[in-house]
Amino acid sequence: MAAFEYSALDERGKQRKGVLEGDSARQIRTQLRDQGWMPLSVERTTERQTNTLWSSRASVSVSELALITRQLSTLVASSMPLEECLRAVAEQSDSRRLRAMMMSVRGKVLEGYSLATALAEYPRAFNGQFRATIDAGEHSGKLDLVLTRLADYVEEQEETRRKLQMAATYPVILTVVAIGIVVFLLNNVVPRITDVFTSSGQILPRPTIMLISVTEFVQNYWLYGLMLGFLLGLLFVLWNRSPTRLFHTHRLYLRVPFVGRLIRGFSTSRFASTVAMLASSGVPLVDAMRIAGSVVTNLPIRRSVLEATRKVSEGGGLSQALKETGYFPPMMIHMVASGESSGNLDDMLARTARTQEQALKDVIATVVGLLEPLMLVLMGLIVMIILLAVVLPLTQMNAMVG
Repeated sequence: MAAFEYSALDERGKQRKGVLEGDSARQIRTQLRDQGWMPLSVERTTERQTNTLWSSRASVSVSELALITRQLSTLVASSMPLEECLRAVAEQSDSRRLRAMMMSVRGKVLEGYSLATALAEYPRAFNGQFRATIDAGEHSGKLDLVLTRLADYVEEQEETRRKLQMAATYPVILTVVAIGIVVFLLNNVVPRITDVFTSSGQILPRPTIMLISVTEFVQNYWLYGLMLGFLLGLLFVLWNRSPTRLFHTHRLYLRVPFVGRLIRGFSTSRFASTVAMLASSGVPLVDAMRIAGSVVTNLPIRRSVLEATRKVSEGGGLSQALKETGYFPPMMIHMVASGESSGNLDDMLARTARTQEQALKDVIATVVGLLEPLMLVLMGLIVMIILLAVVLPLTQMNAMVG
């Protein structure tokens, strides 16, 4: 039984689209006619994917992946057959795209494929780490436990991302509003006031002269500034298309104060948490390190992690291999060494990853908390300078009249 996407007209002539299961397109058309609908098109999901390469491009958001994984783990833990679990997850989704995806996965499972193999039809939606964990759960016979652990992991990643977005939203909005107000003043308000001063012929104070110069510059060259910014952005994108140049750019990021620290912290903590989750699910350590290395987005750190993976595969210790990369913090190295000696490596990796992530969250929360008053102070200084440049000539004019 396979999944088919259909398009049909209902009794009122309204077009309907959805996904149904059947042995053939003819059976789907019969089902639609039995409902009183007139079929317009019926396509097997896998055939549509092959023709449009949709499966290779289809993706899901982190929140959608977290929801799907949690629902699937709950259903599998209730001892329902896997194909029924997939069907229930598909029917629960409000997105037609997700329903088609999950019904297609269910069709592959009904054909005898494993869940991990069925998910491989959508590499962008379910990455190698996700599929490897599922595969380990299927081989160990503990798919429900692995899915629960995987759901916890995905939800933690989603929660971290959401908290960072919420923390950064207010400063970004404040910055945009501040820039907009300053640009509006310089383009519309200040020129009308300064025209009065320049037409009077009096000697203007230095702050007013500077404000007039800035206003003229913004009025005359704002378009060139936008074009320059767009050109620099385009050149940056073109420069980073080469893997070699992108590697050097990522290395430069690591040398930027504070930014480099954040990148190292996020990369190492995510690597450690991924290895811990995979290894505890039954994936061999070397394979877990290789999969977790692909999760690291910074290329220099990824290369160092892959080199550490090679050393571990040759019989070296994990703590020593990670220490030689130069990117992992000493506390993490010591905890990994303790886990190796005590035989509790998975727990130590997970614990140190949580500690590292919490420390990064605290640092980011502190910085974001400082940005808000700093932006307010900066905005106040700019407004004060504008007011000073306007008030000083008025004071001079009043003195002359007096």
